[in-house]
Amino acid sequence: MKNLKRTIAIVCGGDSSEHDVSLRSAQGLYSFFDKERYNVFIVDVKGINWKVNLPDGTTTPVDRNDFSFMYNGEAVIFDYAYITIHGTPGENGLMQGYFELIHIPYSTSGVLTEAMTFDKFVLNQYLRGYGVSVPDSLLIRRGYENLVTDDDIISRIGMPCFVKPANDGSSFGVSKVKNIDQLAPAVRKAMMESDEVMVEQYLDGTEITIGCYKTREKSVLFPATEVVTKNEFFDYDAKYNGQVEEITPARIAPETADRAARITSAIYDILHCNGIIRIDYILTKNEDGTDKINLLEVNTTPGMTPTSFIPQQVRAAGLNITDVLTEIVENQF
Repeated sequence: MKNLKRTIAIVCGGDSSEHDVSLRSAQGLYSFFDKERYNVFIVDVKGINWKVNLPDGTTTPVDRNDFSFMYNGEAVIFDYAYITIHGTPGENGLMQGYFELIHIPYSTSGVLTEAMTFDKFVLNQYLRGYGVSVPDSLLIRRGYENLVTDDDIISRIGMPCFVKPANDGSSFGVSKVKNIDQLAPAVRKAMMESDEVMVEQYLDGTEITIGCYKTREKSVLFPATEVVTKNEFFDYDAKYNGQVEEITPARIAPETADRAARITSAIYDILHCNGIIRIDYILTKNEDGTDKINLLEVNTTPGMTPTSFIPQQVRAAGLNITDVLTEIVENQF
C-alpha cells in the first residue's frame, strides 16, 4: 500500500547572521514533530545550495524546480514546508514567494506580511495607523545618511536610543546609544546588516513577549513571558548565551496580560498572519499609573529550540508542542 504520510520539510539556515541559530530551531522542531504521522526532513538553505539531511547522516541536493529530492532511488516531493529561517530569505517574503510559485503550502504568513514584518520601520508606521502604540523612530538609508541629522535625532528621538538594522531578523547590529558620540559608530555597525537603519526611542519598562497561532477552528494565545536581563538590552548574548531570566507567565497584572493578549490577537488578524507568531512588547506607565503596552517587534519565524520562548509558553499553557505543530500543518489542507 502506498505510504500516505505527508512529507514535511523543516526549512532552515538562510543567509543572515543567524544561520546557525536557525539550525538549532530546526533540530528543536524535528524533535517536536509527530514522526508516526509525518515523514520529516531538515532542509538546510544557504544561498543557492539547498540540501536535505538524510537519516544516514549524508545530504542530498534539493531540486528547486519542484522542491524535491532523491531518496532510495526515488524522487520525493515535499507536501509542506515548515520555515524556521531567521532572517533572509525565510523571514522577508522571498522563500514564501518561491513556495507560492510551486504551490506548496508553508507554515508562515504570506509574501506581503513577511516583507512588512521584516521591515521594522514600515511595520511600526503601518500598525500605528491601527492605534497600536509603538516607540517613535527615524529611518536612515545608506547613501542618504545626511538627510537625518544629529539634531533631528536629539530633538525627535532623544537619548538614550536604539540603533538597529531596519531590515533584518536578527539581534546582530543593534546598539543602545547613550550619547551623540556613539551614534555614528552604531549606524555603521547596523549598516553592516542592513541598508536601512532605524533610530528608535528608548522606553524604560518591563519587556514581555507573547506567542499566538490560529486555525480555522480556534485562536490560541499563549501566556506572556517576562524577559529580564542584566545586559543593556535583550541582545544576542541575552538571547542565545543564557544571559537572561525568562519568567512564564510574566509577573504582570492580570488586566495587562489580558489586554496584551487581545492586542496580539488583533495584530495577528490585521496582518493576516499564519502559523505561530511571537510579538515583543515593552510595558511603560501612563500618567494615571496604568500599564501602557508598546509594540517592539513581530516575529513570524520565532525560535523553536526546546528552551525558546514559544516551547516554554506552550508548556506553560498546558499544551503539547507536537499537537500544536500538527494543528498548524493540517490547517493548510
